[in-house]
Amino acid sequence: MTGNAETGAIARPGAARTMSALTLELGGELFAIEAGRVREVLDRVTITEVPNAPDFVGGLINVRGRVVPLADMRVKFAMERLAPDENTRIVVLELDLDGVPTVVGVLADRVHKVADIDLSAMEEPPKVGMRWRPEFLRGVARHDGQFIIVPDLERIFDTGGESAVRTTETRS
Repeated sequence: MTGNAETGAIARPGAARTMSALTLELGGELFAIEAGRVREVLDRVTITEVPNAPDFVGGLINVRGRVVPLADMRVKFAMERLAPDENTRIVVLELDLDGVPTVVGVLADRVHKVADIDLSAMEEPPKVGMRWRPEFLRGVARHDGQFIIVPDLERIFDTGGESAVRTTETRS
């Protein structure tokens, strides 16, 4: 048995590589985020807007007494920003940004379930017909007859060596 550092998936000889992932919806599209990065899923909470902050990370939330930046990945994917509704959730993640474990929240239009995604069938994003910037995607996978977008979270949150998210505290 060997571990895959990129995905955290366990590869067994002769077995398909899989990734346990939280599936969520953004703009009517299905996305998968590695479950090991997810700390918790929250209902909508009060968002404190930060003046002059970039659209991508324009607010802060309180997660168990800790200040956490809130990002909207729809901005990076040039998707229409929708008003929150009863299905809107905040997915709290821990990412390695610039070598530092960092807790961030991301908005989701809807959170579905944790599913095992077959990484051996994941393909690179097509060069044509995609509405998302391909450099922000690890690939496109299939699950239960649907296409699932697997984002590259580190690239989404990176701004050329300077993280898009700055916090005064990185770990509790």
